[in-house]
Amino acid sequence: MATPVSLPLISAKNLVKEYGRSRVIDDVSLEIFAGETLGLVGESGSGKSTIARLLLRLIEPTSGEIRLQSGGNAIDLRGVSAGEMRRLRRRLAIVFQDPYAALDPRMTVRQTLAEPFAIHGEAPTQGVAARLRELLGEVGMDESALERYPHEFSGGQRQRINIARALALRPELLVLDEPVSALDVSVGAQVINLLRGLKEQYGLTCLFISHSMPLVRYLCDRVLVLQRGRVVETGTWSEDCVTPREA
Repeated sequence: MATPVSLPLISAKNLVKEYGRSRVIDDVSLEIFAGETLGLVGESGSGKSTIARLLLRLIEPTSGEIRLQSGGNAIDLRGVSAGEMRRLRRRLAIVFQDPYAALDPRMTVRQTLAEPFAIHGEAPTQGVAARLRELLGEVGMDESALERYPHEFSGGQRQRINIARALALRPELLVLDEPVSALDVSVGAQVINLLRGLKEQYGLTCLFISHSMPLVRYLCDRVLVLQRGRVVETGTWSEDCVTPREA
């Protein structure tokens, strides 16, 4: 299990998200420390994916704070400019639930994996071509995949490509938004084992979103249980259950 440091890598305080008169996120606070995986679990419609998008500022909260550690200082992500957020976003990555919709069908795997480097104006030290081959190797795929298109791959392979793209710039926080829910059980298990291996190999800091408590227990150091947009329980794992603690 990860040992939290004194300051979280990213934190949220009193997050609220409203759509019209509907409050979908209601006063949620959380912290994710470097090197740990926080599990966010709840039934469908509980607000899990909304929290992920709020943390990455893909959508804007109605109220509340989101802070990211940078050089010993906590940056309020709600207060930064669009240009500064673009710069900070290279530190954050997400793997979406649907491996089919997340890939552009008109782009080869080479173009897909190279895109983050082009967007952020960064070139890997070993060269882009070598880095792309390395990324595919990290997710258990051969470099021959580089010239192929998404429709040529299975769902599990597509999700591996999505994971490789998310890891391209070595993000500090990786958000995994129900990454295996669209896959069959055996393929999903392979992807989960891949994620666990990557987490251990690179010391990834992750937010893992799921409706499956067994998956969360398998991957996560701590768990936060969401119900109707509110945190109802948070804690660490004991032998058989979640051991509650103060949120």
